[in-house]
Amino acid sequence: MSDQQHESIPTESYNLPKVIFLAFVAAIGGFLFGFDSGVINGTVDALQSAFNSDATGTGFNVASVLLGCVVGAFFAGTLADRFGRKPMMLTAGVLFIISAWGSGISQGSLEFVIYRLIGGLAVGAASILAPLYISEIAPSKIRGRLATLQQLMIVIGLFMAFMSNYLLAGSSGSADAELWWGFQTWSWMFWAEILPAAIFVLVLIFIPESPRYLVASNQSEKATKVLASISNATQAAAKVADIKSTVREDSRPKLNDIISKYTGKIHPLVWIGIGIAVLQQLTGINVIFYYGATLWQAAGFAESDALLTNVISGSVNIFFTFVAIVLIDKVGRKPLLLVGSIGQAVMLGVLAYLFGTATVDSANNLILEGNNGTYALLAANAYIAFFAASWGPVMWVMLGEMFPNQYRGAALAVCGIAQWGSNFAITMTFPIMLNYLGLGFSYGVYALFGFVAYFFVKSLVKETKGRSLEDMSREQEEEEKRQAVTGG
Repeated sequence: MSDQQHESIPTESYNLPKVIFLAFVAAIGGFLFGFDSGVINGTVDALQSAFNSDATGTGFNVASVLLGCVVGAFFAGTLADRFGRKPMMLTAGVLFIISAWGSGISQGSLEFVIYRLIGGLAVGAASILAPLYISEIAPSKIRGRLATLQQLMIVIGLFMAFMSNYLLAGSSGSADAELWWGFQTWSWMFWAEILPAAIFVLVLIFIPESPRYLVASNQSEKATKVLASISNATQAAAKVADIKSTVREDSRPKLNDIISKYTGKIHPLVWIGIGIAVLQQLTGINVIFYYGATLWQAAGFAESDALLTNVISGSVNIFFTFVAIVLIDKVGRKPLLLVGSIGQAVMLGVLAYLFGTATVDSANNLILEGNNGTYALLAANAYIAFFAASWGPVMWVMLGEMFPNQYRGAALAVCGIAQWGSNFAITMTFPIMLNYLGLGFSYGVYALFGFVAYFFVKSLVKETKGRSLEDMSREQEEEEKRQAVTGG
């Protein structure tokens, strides 16, 4: 398609209620992602007691879901290119239900790990499919805000898991106490996920397939109908033609599309995406979400206070995700990442100092004296605020939109492996670091990666605000052609 034809595409218009509905349905997968990630938080000690596991075994019980996430993210991206975004989201919804039920009825670590692995498949798939689908149905003018719904639903899911855990434990007295019908409270904490998972499966029936997937799979007429339902017939036809110019009509998207046909190497953009995905984890956010209750008890808080602290942190997370929604299409993605990197690094540095200088009693319990407990709580929530307004939502937005149409699904699959693999590594190593090196050293390491993230973004990440996926696809191809010719 010529430049003149590109310029003839009608001014972007869209059916806002319909677009928001489609984005919201896809983002329910993010809610389940968040709930499933957060529910483990209040069950760690109860699981250790129920399964009689040591610190390493408990760490694996918590982190096992992340192994499933690695596999789920990879196959969701590749299978979404083969079978479509919608069928894979439906599959993820069913897996959420199976995992929630099975985790609650588990009698031992092996059985529990199997069901958590199934849940991990669902979480990994949802983490990739929601931003993929939303970015492909959203108009470029509001794509950032709509894609941020994914992160908003993740943090709402986390908050609801924290709140559910807090209320259930409050009803019974503790997570390992019996609650209803002879089952311990921690079982009910997992079963609480079944209802939203069932709702997700039901509402998915009413949404269409991604128009960009339909074009890539030679179903242009269906793509035109989908686009016409969220815009108008004239704009839909022009957009389908525009999408066609960025995919290979003789070849459906596949995994090896991440290798440039011009250079024979993996697209540089994929490496940048991997860097963004890994750095989001290396700044330590999930240590707070997975081990929040354990962390604050180590800092001297009672179990009930630690669970309440998680609820407060969840509220901060939600509020500042709304801040990101307001800012992302105004100031852009890159400025938010830069500010967030420095903010997170500074707050982690404060936590490293407070925990590193804390006293230890005769039972080896950490004691934050005077007002240091309050200062630590404030610093932790300020850290969450910076994350929620930047790296939390922006990473998923950028991964959903930065890759060309031809290999978006494949690139997301690879970035998903990197993101969940680093998540697993951090979640597994944190209990060991906590036992042998202490909280102060641990947070110092995460603070260092905050500064690394700043320089990575400043040097390598390009702004995507307000640009169409097709324009970015063409620009990337032209850049790789130039590099192949010049060797630069």
